[in-house]
Amino acid sequence: MKPAQIVRNELVVDSPVGKLRLVASNKGLSGIEVKSTYSKLVTKPDGRAQEILAETRKQLTQYFAGDRKKFDIPFDLVGTPFQVKAWKTLTRIPYGKTISYGEQAKAMRKAKAFRAVGSANGKNPIPIIIPCHRVIASNGGLGGYSLGLKMKRQLMKLEGISAAG
Repeated sequence: MKPAQIVRNELVVDSPVGKLRLVASNKGLSGIEVKSTYSKLVTKPDGRAQEILAETRKQLTQYFAGDRKKFDIPFDLVGTPFQVKAWKTLTRIPYGKTISYGEQAKAMRKAKAFRAVGSANGKNPIPIIIPCHRVIASNGGLGGYSLGLKMKRQLMKLEGISAAG
């Protein structure tokens, strides 16, 4: 039997935080990668994935222009059940607001799992749109960010969030 072929539908877009590679399946957006983290291979999107990528580009452009506060894009998330729950919880943090890792854990009904929440957030495959940049340390410090603290500060500044640390 022939192994199943995985098709990555991708689109590279320019943004104020650098070149972004958007990755989608026909189910939804599955990843946003920053230029320094992806290979040069780009595939031409097709089918519903093409529509999802075009809509993602449009909504990101609106977000970076300050005209969009909430994204409306279907996701195709791949992760453990805990990770997926953590990522879905992130989508409920309002634009321009922050919560701590502990508050996120409590929202997930896993109050003592704040370290696991931080780890799950670090594996968020769709940063910016799934806003892990809105999660900070309980002392008000930035905490971490998989795409680097410089980008976290840029995203927070865009949303009018004053960043400590």
